[in-house]
Amino acid sequence: MLIAEIDIIKGADVLIYPLGLCSVVLVFILCERAYALRRAAVLPDDLVDAIVAGRPASGGRHSALARIVEFAGEHPGDGEAVRAFARLELSRLERGISYLDVIYAGAPLIGLTGTVWSLIRVFSSVSGAGGLPDPAKFTSGVSLALSATLLGLLIAVPALVGGGFFQRRIDSYAAQLDVLLERIAARKL
Repeated sequence: MLIAEIDIIKGADVLIYPLGLCSVVLVFILCERAYALRRAAVLPDDLVDAIVAGRPASGGRHSALARIVEFAGEHPGDGEAVRAFARLELSRLERGISYLDVIYAGAPLIGLTGTVWSLIRVFSSVSGAGGLPDPAKFTSGVSLALSATLLGLLIAVPALVGGGFFQRRIDSYAAQLDVLLERIAARKL
């Protein structure tokens, strides 16, 4: 089995480097966004409960909601400024998500380029004067050529799923934040 994986990597040829870079960036963004978009880092329950109940805001000191509440306290009566600051916080939550879009669009194209590159090499090894190529060598070459596309798709699918998942989570936080902003404005911090 290990030999098959090594052959797949060899089949991608020189394009394994950009594919490898895409996969490293993908893993980094997925891990970093999973950590940054956890509920406790954005809308901690104790702070949300305090705002909903109309109690003094406490808890969740380093969360996005805490920064918004602090900003609202520093700018009382300026609801538009608080909303603009909240939009800025939402923009910070979306950091890195656009790179996932680039990866899921680009990785399959890089893989396809590697496949075409390898197929050109396979077909150029067939000599016109010698007749048909060795069937085993020819099918092995075509099989290796397809490995670049496989690698590109294996990178693109998690990027697509991860980007969609995180975008839905951010949209959910944005909807919850809209309700909380109404409560914050009603308190006239």
